[in-house]
Amino acid sequence: MKFGIDRLLAEPDLRKPLEHKRVALLAHPASVTADLTHSLDALVAAGLNVSAMFGPQHGVRGDLQDNMMESPDYTDPTYNIPVFSLYGEVRRPSGQSMGTFDTILIDLQDVGCRIYTFVTTLLYVLEAAAEHGKSVWVLDRPNPAGRPVEGLTLLPGWESFVGAGPMPMRHGMTLGEMGHWFIDHFKLDVEYRVIAMEGWAPDAAPGYGWPPDRVWINPSPNAANVNMARAYAGTVMLEGSTLSEGRGTTRPLELFGAPDIDAKAVIAEMHRIAPQWLNGCTLRDIWFQPTFHKHAGQLCHGVFIHAEGGAYDHEAFQPWRLQALGFKAIRSLNPDYDLWRDFPYEYEFDKLAIDVINGGPALRAWVDDMAALPDDLDAPTRDDELAWEQERRPHLLY
Repeated sequence: MKFGIDRLLAEPDLRKPLEHKRVALLAHPASVTADLTHSLDALVAAGLNVSAMFGPQHGVRGDLQDNMMESPDYTDPTYNIPVFSLYGEVRRPSGQSMGTFDTILIDLQDVGCRIYTFVTTLLYVLEAAAEHGKSVWVLDRPNPAGRPVEGLTLLPGWESFVGAGPMPMRHGMTLGEMGHWFIDHFKLDVEYRVIAMEGWAPDAAPGYGWPPDRVWINPSPNAANVNMARAYAGTVMLEGSTLSEGRGTTRPLELFGAPDIDAKAVIAEMHRIAPQWLNGCTLRDIWFQPTFHKHAGQLCHGVFIHAEGGAYDHEAFQPWRLQALGFKAIRSLNPDYDLWRDFPYEYEFDKLAIDVINGGPALRAWVDDMAALPDDLDAPTRDDELAWEQERRPHLLY
């Protein structure tokens, strides 16, 4: 198959509208061609006039680890062009930066989750382009989590940098498709084009979204593999908890744990409360010691989520429900467990991080209500999921 960048490079007719235009590139370390050439180098070699670069959260270089670690602007030492950070003093393109190009190419590898901030950056670029009369092209890439939809829809008033609009946690779209939805939903007047992939088969085994013949490159420092991308719509909620999500280990966002939990008991309690939410994956109790971040230097007992191997069932796997159930099991075993982390999260200072992540308080309320049953969360979530599947349908390209 071919990604958008590969088609743009291989088909001169696709590049023709960019002749005599100043072109900007929004990219990161995973922005590479099939032969692993960085898109910036490949576009310059193809003769495009690349006049500026933009970097999302974690930077063009992908060097910054965590929440609210900002990237500076700088000048690219190879091509002597400005590099503007969209995760620094500002998270929207400035008027000054918008003056450096005519068309911006967005070549970002996403992981298919609302909270992954590249989704919001896409919206902010579209809004700025509409204001300044610029065109936006998305060089489309696979959603490695595939088409399944899961989670509650973000509520009005809960928009943030990890919640661009009313969509569920696991949206099941590519960035190119998401751009079409943003334009329709927010009624943006902007020149928009998607260089679509060729041959993407999101329902096909064994990749279910990620083509096995393509090398995986971290789109952010803790996105190390496809298992992480599949689990992320659930494990990202750990950022709002006191539990470790595995930062400071070699498998972040594929596990959860802490020094003071009994992982075997947690897994057993998860099976007791809602075994139907554990289908399609394998849970394994583990020991780990983070070298940095939460519980650094402490031995933790934890749960590893294997959305891979012979037991993986793409349609049955529900990472958001699974992680909600992990929280619920810990609360059930220890009603007084200090579960929710209170700290500034993605520039939101007056709301609990777990609520910002979920686009509302419903999940936390369900976990903390000792009388709440699985269907009390499942029923409204199913309604939201079905509604999103209908809403996204006109915008799907594959």
